[in-house]
Amino acid sequence: MTDQTLTILLAGGSGSRLQPLTADRAKPAVPFGGKYRVIDFTLSNCLHSGLRRVLVLTQYKSHSLHKHLRDGWSIFNPECGEYITVVPPQMRTGASWYAGTADAINQNLFLLERSSARKVLILAADHIYRMDYAALLTAHDEKDADLTIACMKVPLEEASAFGVMAVDGDQRIVEFQEKPDQPKGMPDDPGTALVSMGIYVFPKELLMQELRSDALRGESSHDFGKDLIPRLIGTHKVHAYEFGGTRGRVTPDRYWRDVGSLDAYYEANMDLLKPVPPLDLYQDDWAIRTYHGQNPPARMVPGGNGKDGQMVNSIMGAGTVIIGGIVRHSVLASRVHIHEGAMVEDAILFDHVTVGQGARLRRCIVDKHVAIPPGEAIGFDPDRDRQRFTLSDKGIVVVPEDYRFS
Repeated sequence: MTDQTLTILLAGGSGSRLQPLTADRAKPAVPFGGKYRVIDFTLSNCLHSGLRRVLVLTQYKSHSLHKHLRDGWSIFNPECGEYITVVPPQMRTGASWYAGTADAINQNLFLLERSSARKVLILAADHIYRMDYAALLTAHDEKDADLTIACMKVPLEEASAFGVMAVDGDQRIVEFQEKPDQPKGMPDDPGTALVSMGIYVFPKELLMQELRSDALRGESSHDFGKDLIPRLIGTHKVHAYEFGGTRGRVTPDRYWRDVGSLDAYYEANMDLLKPVPPLDLYQDDWAIRTYHGQNPPARMVPGGNGKDGQMVNSIMGAGTVIIGGIVRHSVLASRVHIHEGAMVEDAILFDHVTVGQGARLRRCIVDKHVAIPPGEAIGFDPDRDRQRFTLSDKGIVVVPEDYRFS
C-alpha cells in the first residue's frame, strides 16, 4: 500500500511569526529539542510508515533546510525507486511564488504526472508529532474515500486557528470551514471542536483533476482548506481520520504541536522536560532521525574555584561543557559552553552558544554562535531586553543568530 503512495511535504512557509529564528532559515529547519530540526518529525514518520517516495517542496530561505536534508536524509536508494527529493520552486506555471498550499502542488504537477503512484499523501513539514501514516492510508482504502483528512480534537477556544469540520456517524465530513471566527463545537462535546491537521490523502488522478480546475478559478486563493476541500464536501466521499487512536505502530501519545509562534515553540521545547514528557521520544521502534555532527561527549567539570558544574532536569547536546556553571530546566544544543558562576534557567540555547562567567539567563531563546559576555543578564529586565532583542507575547526573550554585544 505505501509503495503505491507518493508523499509530498509542504516545506515552503516563511515562518514569519518565528522571527528572528527564521531570519536565515525556513521554519521546518528551525532546531528543536537540542538535537533535531522541526522537519525531522514528519520525515521520521514517513520512514517508519514505510513511505519511500517523498518530495519536499521548499521556497523561502531554504539553504539551511536543503543542507540538513542532504547531510541527514540521503538514506534511500534511487535504484530501487526510493527517494527524498528536494523540489525548489520551478516556476513552470509562471514567474510567481507559491500562492497557497494547492498552488504549491499545482506548480509541480509534472512530478505527479510522471509518478506511477495511485495515491498522494500531503503533509506539512512544520509540526511536532508522531503518526503512523500507514494506518491512515489503510483507513482511506477501507472507506473507499475520495479524500481522507487527518483530524484531532481541540478546545473550542483554539479552533479558529484550524479548519473545523463536522462528521456523521460513519466519519464522513458533512461540513468544513477554514479558520472560522465562531467555530462550532462537537454535538456530544460543545466545548471541543474537530479540526483538520492539514494531512490529506487523495487518489492521484482526482487530485490532479481538482488542482487543474482550481488553477482556472480566478476567485480562488488556491488553498486546500479554503477552496478545494469545501468544494469536495458536497460532491465526493470525504472522510475524517482521527489522530491519536490505537491503529498503527506508534504509541498513542496524542501529542501534536504547531510551533509556528515563539511562545508555542518555547512551550513545546519545555514539554520535553516534564517528568513524563507528553511527546514519547523513547519508543524503540519509532526513533526520530536527524543529522548528527561529529562532536565529543558532553561533560560537566569544576570551575576555577573548584565548584562542580550542575545540571538539573535539562537536556544537554553532544560537545556541551558546563564549567562550574548551573543549568536548570533548560535545553542545550551541541557545543554549548557554560562558564563558572553562570546560571541558565528555563532557557533554550542553540549550537555554539557560550555563556560567560557570572552571566544569568532566564526564560530566553539564544540562537547559534552567540557569546554572552561575563556578568550579562537576560530575562530579568523586560524594558532593557526589549531595547536589544525580540520579546514574545508571553515575555520570552529571543537573541538572534550571531548577535554581537556592544
